[in-house]
Formats: sequence, structure tokens, C-alpha cells
Amino acid sequence: MDRTIRPVAYFTGLYLLVATPFALRQQNTEFLFYIAVVIGLALLVLLLHRRVRLSAGALWALSVWGLLHMLGGLVRLPPSWPTENNSGVLYSLWLIPGYLKYDNPVHAFGFAVSTQVCWECLRTWPGIQPTLGIVALCALAGMGLGALNEVIEFAATLMLPGTNVGGYVNTGWDLVANLLGASVTAAAIWARGRRQSSDVRA
Repeated sequence: MDRTIRPVAYFTGLYLLVATPFALRQQNTEFLFYIAVVIGLALLVLLLHRRVRLSAGALWALSVWGLLHMLGGLVRLPPSWPTENNSGVLYSLWLIPGYLKYDNPVHAFGFAVSTQVCWECLRTWPGIQPTLGIVALCALAGMGLGALNEVIEFAATLMLPGTNVGGYVNTGWDLVANLLGASVTAAAIWARGRRQSSDVRA
């Protein structure tokens, strides 16, 4: 394990070790399932990093995303705090009542990071530049990973009783948040590429 990924791996492993007994104590089978999913994804990221050498920023952002997810499902809030369906968990906390939940920016952040990872994979190919078409492809790939996330959540509702996944409207807003995060990252990659091209020409 190289020096770039080792501290990220230790940090990720530490919060998963803390989250697991929390989920067990709460008898939260949904998040025991998600912890297993995060461990599987972490192993996939490790394999991907060995092939394409992801940036330290992307690796840390992926790990922080996992932490935000663990906190969202396992942190219990005081009954007086506004949560969707009075679920009492951080994931359902209304940041702006009726409009914006904790879940929404976490989705936007996560699939912004996924879009960046897609770009870091693509840019290893000879001759690939961050053209408008390429960054659009990265954004669509990030959104596709977001759709895969919704499939995993749907699987959780089929296998586990009493999940906090939410209904069709929740899924729709998740997808909108994914679109926003992916689009912002794609625009940033494109703008950075144009700026670097201008610097080279100058």
C-alpha cells in the first residue's frame, strides 16, 4: 500500500470500526448492510488506485463521503429537531424545512467526487483532454454511479425491514442532487483544462 492511500485507508478503517458496534447496538440492519457495501467499495477503490493512481484529494473525498454516510444513518438527533417522517436520524434532518435535507448535499458531494474519479481514470488514456464532450461523459458516468446507488438502496428495501430509504420523491431528489454535483465537477474540470491550455499557449 503506497503512502498516498495508507492514511486514507487507516482513517476509513477507523470510522468503520467505530460505526459497526454502533449499528449493532442500535440493531440497525440497514446500516450493517451499508457498512458491508462501503467495505466492498473501499476494496474496489484500492484496486482502481493501483491501476490509475487516483489523486490524494479524490481518495480523501471518497473517504469523507463514506464517513458522512455513516454519520447520516447512525447519529440520532433530539426529538425536537426537524426530521422527515420524524425518523430522528441525521440523514433525514431538514437543513431548510420542507426543502433541503442533510441527505441532499451528501448526494451532491458524493457524485461530484465520483465524477472527478471518472475523469482521473479517463485522463490516463493517451491523448485524452478535458473537452466539453469528455467532461460531459464523466458527468454522465458519475450520474450512472448515482443510479447504481439507488439500485443498492432499492435492494436494501427488499431485503431488510423498516429502512429509511424513502419513496419515489426522495429518489427523485437524490437524482437531482447527483446531477448537480456531477455537473459542477464536470464544469470545474473543463474550466481548469481551458485555463491550463491557455497557460501553455501563452
